[in-house]
Amino acid sequence: MNMHPKPFEVIRAHKDMAWPGDRRIAVVFNLAYEMWTPGATSGVGPMGNVLAGDIFDPNADSYGQYNARAGIQRLIGIVERHGIAASVMTSGMVAQQDAEHVRQIMAAGHEVVAHGYAQNLVSPTLSAAEDQASITDTTDLIMKATGCRPTGWISPRVTSGAETQRRLVQQGYRWHGDALDDDLPYLQRFAEGDIVAVPMTIDFNDLPHAMRFGRTPRQFVDMFFEALEAIESQPAETIILDIFAHGHCYGRPAAAWAIDEIARRCVERGNLWMTTRASIADHFLATLHV
Repeated sequence: MNMHPKPFEVIRAHKDMAWPGDRRIAVVFNLAYEMWTPGATSGVGPMGNVLAGDIFDPNADSYGQYNARAGIQRLIGIVERHGIAASVMTSGMVAQQDAEHVRQIMAAGHEVVAHGYAQNLVSPTLSAAEDQASITDTTDLIMKATGCRPTGWISPRVTSGAETQRRLVQQGYRWHGDALDDDLPYLQRFAEGDIVAVPMTIDFNDLPHAMRFGRTPRQFVDMFFEALEAIESQPAETIILDIFAHGHCYGRPAAAWAIDEIARRCVERGNLWMTTRASIADHFLATLHV
């Protein structure tokens, strides 16, 4: 059997790596600022599913549009009240249609993460040319909006295509978040250069929590702190805990308070590294000796 060569070398974090201040738990607020191309809609909605086949679903369309229209502003306001810099996953369409707001987000100290041109353009479903165009267009639009080239990328659905990560290296990206396979960052060394994979933790994501499992905002808060306290009772490990909030889901008043409570209580604890994915990548690189 012919085996394809591994496309990149992997260099793992040192086992004794800690976060700044010798902290062990990094907490990242990942805020999804998303749009869909005309004629496409959010894959979930308040009715529980979208209309089948090729039928355009105005309900799901309207639900998704809440993200950029109202929800993301509320979520950003919450983290700012608590002095937290968020990783804001930003569609290229968002930067194209609301460049001034994207510029303000970066100016306020948040990280603007490139998130594909539109949320319905999932890399494995695209041709090579379409995937390249999504990366190039998103990068250019965010750079035009903010004056800065984005350094981090998270694909729609956190799903790279077969060559997406290599294309990110070629485009000069420093890190990506399309990984679920480790607790700590690791280096991917392609022939074209290096990129840091900053893995996602998937336990605290408002969309599956609310839409798939039908849980409440109070359960979201309680589950997070139950897990945090249990983790702290175990032998110390260096880990990342991600909180995901989408403008069209927990950006709504009936649920946004849960993000506010988690943010407030995390800051009050004082022993957590409240950070961004870019800062995690930078810290990892600073500790790496290769």
